[in-house]
Amino acid sequence: MTAITGVGAYAPRFRISAEAFQEAWGQFQAAGISEKAVAAADEDALTMAFEAAGRALEAADVDAASVDWLAFASSRPPLAEEDLTARLGAMLEIDETATRHVFAGSTRAGTRALWAGVDALESNSTTGLVVAADAPQGDPDDGIDHAAGAGAAAFVLELEGPAEIVDRAEYATPYPGTRFRTTGEDETQGLGVTQYDRAAFTETIGGAVSGLETEPDVEAAAIQAPDGKLPYRAAGAAGVGTDEIQAAATVHELGDLGAASVPVSLASALADGFGSVLAVSHGSGAGADALVVESDGEVPAEMNLESDDTLSYAEYLRQRGVVTSGPPSGGGAYVSVPSWRRSIPQRYNLEAGRCPECGALSFPPEGACSSCGALSEYEPVQLSGEGTIEAVTTISQGGAPPEFAEQQARSGDYAAAIVALETEDGSESASIAAMGTDAAPDAFAVSDRIETTIRRIYTQEGVTRYGFKVRPAE
Repeated sequence: MTAITGVGAYAPRFRISAEAFQEAWGQFQAAGISEKAVAAADEDALTMAFEAAGRALEAADVDAASVDWLAFASSRPPLAEEDLTARLGAMLEIDETATRHVFAGSTRAGTRALWAGVDALESNSTTGLVVAADAPQGDPDDGIDHAAGAGAAAFVLELEGPAEIVDRAEYATPYPGTRFRTTGEDETQGLGVTQYDRAAFTETIGGAVSGLETEPDVEAAAIQAPDGKLPYRAAGAAGVGTDEIQAAATVHELGDLGAASVPVSLASALADGFGSVLAVSHGSGAGADALVVESDGEVPAEMNLESDDTLSYAEYLRQRGVVTSGPPSGGGAYVSVPSWRRSIPQRYNLEAGRCPECGALSFPPEGACSSCGALSEYEPVQLSGEGTIEAVTTISQGGAPPEFAEQQARSGDYAAAIVALETEDGSESASIAAMGTDAAPDAFAVSDRIETTIRRIYTQEGVTRYGFKVRPAE
C-alpha cells in the first residue's frame, strides 16, 4: 500500500493582515482569515515547490536521485505552457529519466497529483515525490484576492512507511462559473452567487466522501479552504465535526492556498501527529477528491509556515508588481537562453570546478584558472549550499542593473554579497557573487553564516531565469 514517508511545507515570509485590507478598501471580504501569506517579488509556485520538496526529501531521508516519479501541481503555474517538472527536477537533482507529470487548471490539482502518485506506486514506481504550490490572485477589490495566500507542500511516497493512504474516492458534476480564470487573464474570477457556490462545494465534497469504502472516523480533516468559513459549512457533508476541521486548518493564518490548500493542511496535520486524517479537495467545475491517511507513528516532517514579517497594503501591491513603473528602457546585460542553460549546473546545483594543475576551486568552472592560469578542463566539485559572507553591500533604488531593476522596484532594497560557499565536507570553499533574499539587507553582515535557495533572478525575452540566492542560515 502506498505510504507517505516524509512531508515538507513552506509559506513565504511576508504576511498581510485582514486589518490592512479593511483600511484600504473599507471592508475585508474573506471571512475567517486573520492574515495571509504573500509571495515575495522573486517567488512563484515553482520556487515555493522547490522549498517544500527539499524539505520533504530531507525529512524522509531520501536521495533525490532515487525519485523515479515526480508530480508538480498548481492552479497558477508561472508559465501556462511549459513542463515545469523539467526545471523542478533539475533544481532538486532528480534523475533525468524519472517520470514526470504536471497538474493544473483547478484547485483540485494537488490531490489529483497525490491520486496519480498512488496509482504510479501501485504499478511500477518505487519512490514518488508529489509537490503542490500555489499563489492565487483575483481583482484587488474582490473576495478571491482578499483571501488569496501562497504556500506549498510536498510528500515523499514509497510502498511502505508511517502514513498509509488507505482509502480514496472522487466525485464530479458540472457547476460552471463557480471559480474560473479565462485564457490570457491573470486574475481568478467567480460569479459570486453565494448559494450556487456553496451548493457546488458541499455537493462535490459530500459526493467524494460518500464514495469512500468505509465511513471515515478521523482525528483531523483537511478540507479545501477558499476562505475561513466554507470548510466548516461542509462539515456535515464531509461527515466530520468542526473540531476536526480546525485541527488541520491553515487558512486562518495563510489564506486560500488554491491547489496547495489541502496538501498544506494535510502536511500540517501529519506533522502535528494526528493518526488519521481525511483530506478532501474541491475544484471549480466542479469536482472533489477524498483521501484517508492513517499513521501508526511519527511522520518525518520539515515545516516552515511561521512568520511575523508583516506588510502594509501598499507594500503588498508593490510585491505583486501592481504599483511599480515596469522595466527600464535600455536592456542591460544580455544572456541568451542557450547560454543560461549551459550554466544550470552552477545556478541550480552549485557545481564548481577544481583545476587539475594546481587544485584550486573556481566558480563558475570556466576560463583560465584564477590561481595558476591553466586552461585545462575543470573537475566537477559539488558545493554544499552553506557558507560565510565575505563582503556585502546594499542595492537601492536606481542602483540595480537594468535586468534586475523591475524586481528591485517590487522587492525594495536587497543585499548583494560575496560569499564563500563550502564543499560538502566543509574543508574548502569557493568565493561567489550572490543576491540576498528572504531578509532585509541589514540582516546580512560579514562573517555571517548563509545558505542558498532558488528564486527568480530576472525575466528576459519572456523567459524567467531561476538560480541560487543566499539568505541568513536557519
